[in-house]
Amino acid sequence: MKTPLILSLSLLLLLPAGMAAQETVQQDAEMAQEAPSAHPLRFGYASYKAILSQMTEYAQAKKDFEALKAKYDAEATRSEEEFQRKFAEFIQGQKDFPASIMQKRQAELQELMEKSISFRQQSRELLRKAEADMQAPARQRLNKAIAEVGTEHHLLFVLNTDGEALPFVHPDFGIDVTTLILTQLGIPQQ
Repeated sequence: MKTPLILSLSLLLLLPAGMAAQETVQQDAEMAQEAPSAHPLRFGYASYKAILSQMTEYAQAKKDFEALKAKYDAEATRSEEEFQRKFAEFIQGQKDFPASIMQKRQAELQELMEKSISFRQQSRELLRKAEADMQAPARQRLNKAIAEVGTEHHLLFVLNTDGEALPFVHPDFGIDVTTLILTQLGIPQQ
């Protein structure tokens, strides 16, 4: 007889907790139904390159990069001219050189050519890294602006339209956020 009484009392004690849990589930369901109408599922899109090209810090980075590239190009040209001059001297004097001098000059030319090739390869890699480093602050600022616009306008994500990656956007779900991002960056629209 005690077991049914204990069981009944236990059920009475658990009833309010069960009702509270049911109310929480019902509230969560109602909020989920309200969420799409309050913030419809949308995404944004913009051309990363087009916005980046309008940023002053990007323009400065490009200018600095071109100046650095010109220095590397000038050194490569100087090296090539030195090689060509020594090669012309070698060709001109080869009929008069003894065998030992001929071998020495060939070795010098070979070394110059290898150094020139190595310099070109290293400079390409250094320039690639320098360009990325110079553009990094502009890209970070742009990424921050994109995130702020996306958050402010309750967008699921922002797509980059570069490379014709987004040929169609349904106007009920996707919005062009280019002008919003430019405004966020403080860039006047053209």
